[in-house]
Amino acid sequence: MKSSPANRSRDIERQAGYLCPEHCAPPPPRSHSPHDMWFIRDGCGIVCGVITWMLVFYAEFVVVFVMLLPAKNVAYSIINGALFNGLAFLALASHFRAMCTDPGAVPKGNATKEFIESLQLKPGQVVYKCPKCCSIKPDRAHHCSVCKRCIKKMDHHCPWVNNCVGENNQKYFVLFTMYIALISLHALMMVALHFVFCFEEDWAKCSSFSPPATVILLILLCFEGLLFLIFTSVMFGTQVHSICNDETGIEQLKKEERRWAKRSKWMNMKVVFGHPFSLSWLSPFARPDHGKANLYQYVAVVCSWIPTLRCHYSV
Repeated sequence: MKSSPANRSRDIERQAGYLCPEHCAPPPPRSHSPHDMWFIRDGCGIVCGVITWMLVFYAEFVVVFVMLLPAKNVAYSIINGALFNGLAFLALASHFRAMCTDPGAVPKGNATKEFIESLQLKPGQVVYKCPKCCSIKPDRAHHCSVCKRCIKKMDHHCPWVNNCVGENNQKYFVLFTMYIALISLHALMMVALHFVFCFEEDWAKCSSFSPPATVILLILLCFEGLLFLIFTSVMFGTQVHSICNDETGIEQLKKEERRWAKRSKWMNMKVVFGHPFSLSWLSPFARPDHGKANLYQYVAVVCSWIPTLRCHYSV
């Protein structure tokens, strides 16, 4: 079988000696719990994350204090206020989980002679070593120059969440893009209704701010909402498409050869969001429970490691 350029660029060897384990220092003793908070100390990512929260808070300010509180219809204000604030809270919670969840980092510095020999590799079995972080790289893992780690099923590094989007936090990133798109659409609809109301009534009565200040605040919110609606809608559609096709953004960009078993689109969704389908798919507080989906994921890994094995199963 002809190998792809992406495969040839990897450091591939079959014996522990050829992997140069003597160049890798032993991994540092792990003093953290697997559930400890993950955070990348990247200046650009931190600034982008703070800007994201500030833009959401600005939208909250305009929606609540410029449009809803001065409204005469109390039911309109309560319903739209609860809906917008609820979606904004879920968006920020999803952003926090996407930013502070380990995306699937491979243990750093585990490409030691002892560890490689403990794998008991069979003749002809291939392992991958990352020369940058001295790690035994699992299949479909890629090195991130910002996180300085190899990430399992890395899709891309997103500065807006100051983290990689990978195996463990892709659900939260998808929810973040979805909720931001929803609050952007909701804000645009309320701005349009507010403009109609103000044109029909006296501008001085439709807001607690002066008419020029009200117009400026609404135009800025309209520009922000339109920009984020387009951007996050495209990102949401791209992520769902990648999940359904079980192909990350990096794999599509590098046109890597598919070496993993093919599953149905619905099963691919369950692998990311959890099995079985439930309302927890929409919650950034629920950790995905893969359940049966993990079984098929395990079978896929076995099949990719043993090319001669024929796998017959339907999903």
